Amino acid sequence: MHDSLTHPVPSEAEPNRSSIPPELPAAVLAIAAAVILIALIDLGSRQFRDFDSALIGYAVGTVFAVAAVTYRYVLWLGRPPTWRYFRAGWLNFLSWRNFRRYTALIPLAWWRDIFGQTFILKRSVERWIMHMAIFWGVVLSCLITFPLTFGWIRFTLVPPTDYELWFFGLPIFRFPIEAGTGFALFHALDFTAVLLIVGLAIALWRRVSNAGLLATQRFDFDLMPLVLLFAIAITGLALTASSLFWQGRFYWFISLTHQVVVVGWLLSLPFGKFFHIIERPASIGVTLYQTVNQGFEQLDQLPETCRCKRCGQALPSEQFVSDLKATLRDLRQDYDLGSELGWLQDYCPTCKRILRGEAYYQLLGGRFL
Repeated sequence: MHDSLTHPVPSEAEPNRSSIPPELPAAVLAIAAAVILIALIDLGSRQFRDFDSALIGYAVGTVFAVAAVTYRYVLWLGRPPTWRYFRAGWLNFLSWRNFRRYTALIPLAWWRDIFGQTFILKRSVERWIMHMAIFWGVVLSCLITFPLTFGWIRFTLVPPTDYELWFFGLPIFRFPIEAGTGFALFHALDFTAVLLIVGLAIALWRRVSNAGLLATQRFDFDLMPLVLLFAIAITGLALTASSLFWQGRFYWFISLTHQVVVVGWLLSLPFGKFFHIIERPASIGVTLYQTVNQGFEQLDQLPETCRCKRCGQALPSEQFVSDLKATLRDLRQDYDLGSELGWLQDYCPTCKRILRGEAYYQLLGGRFL
């Protein structure tokens, strides 16, 4: 019976699987996302009247990137563990009972895991500054660049001294050209580029000085995304320098280089290190799932199904163990040890190691090597 601890036993009954390959719905949703984005560009730019043809490279690259991100994200969600937690997270979020009990949980989780990333502070202040600078540098740059590229945001001159900001064809507000508002708006991407360079400088320094990172990093996965972002920030600042200090010299070449690098980074986004920015919000649902299903606070209140079958130590929760067993069944990894021992997942980590050791001992005929 203990022999099954050394090798997972496939389920006798093949799990119900759809005959439709997972790539098909992912491809359909990817195409739908691209079509929706094109429709929004058409709507926001007033049938492309406000669309700047010089920015078409950014727009085309973004459409392809959105399709690729959607395709990979749907495939990622389709994995049995991911889908189970994703679905459970939404069910818990949409529960009115959970909303009343955990009203502050979601905002705090968004701050801790996404906006403030305070969980990284436990590792080091340097890593936290690096992550925050890169995260907000990328996010703010995208929030500014995409609406401008799509023609959703535009500026018109109101003679003699004002500009007017338009959004989706609607006038939002006017501001003096020489005022601080105008300076901040027209140089917003320069500010985000400087912020991004600070984070990238720390990241690259750690990549060339940390022995652990030097031993494990890959150029294409770990270094190339940082190099592309660094090139984006530098060429973006060079465009401002060309306009303000170099009388427009080299502007066309810098602009073309900047556009090529941006499009390259966008197309690499679904397949590289920065895809975790897209995946990260799903952790909020996992946080809610773990909190709602954390079980009893006192050990003596735990039912038997929430205890280790061998030592009685508390397990994460009955729901967690049940979902883990179901996920393993979906993956055809059945760790059912029989009616006497139950499932391997019914034991705490320490007892799992003990059971495995006992199984090896029996396989060796009661002898140690």
